Amino acid sequence: MDAPRARAPQAVLFACALNSVRSPMAESLLRHMFPGSLYVKSAGARKGELDPFAVAVMAELGQDISTHRPMTFEELDDWEGLNFDLIITLSPEAHHKALELTHTIAAEVEYWPTQDPTGIEGSREQKLAAYRDVCDALSMRIRRRFARAGAASG
Repeated sequence: MDAPRARAPQAVLFACALNSVRSPMAESLLRHMFPGSLYVKSAGARKGELDPFAVAVMAELGQDISTHRPMTFEELDDWEGLNFDLIITLSPEAHHKALELTHTIAAEVEYWPTQDPTGIEGSREQKLAAYRDVCDALSMRIRRRFARAGAASG
């Protein structure tokens, strides 16, 4: 059963702990799946450094995130404001931060618990496999979530 008068989001923010792996991947995936239909950004609860494994895995899909600059919620707010109607959080830390923001902005928050692949030990190939798993899971979730929105707004 659909939610009554469910609105397709116009501006989506993906958020994770450091804005270095999961949220930049999700931002790029959504932007490429539904080009031009949504405003998409990402941020972190804290500031990290862009992860080279995330860049490598996205490059395998033909998506270049190498110029992504990790940003915190506060930096994004200072830079352009937090004018998002949907915030999708990928880590507990980001989820708590997003819920705090809803006291001052009218945004829906969805929590998509997503494994952090940065702690995986092993060979380069084993690490890349963990990042690919995260990317695949995000891709499926995004396709499912936004196919409905795309159909509704189309």
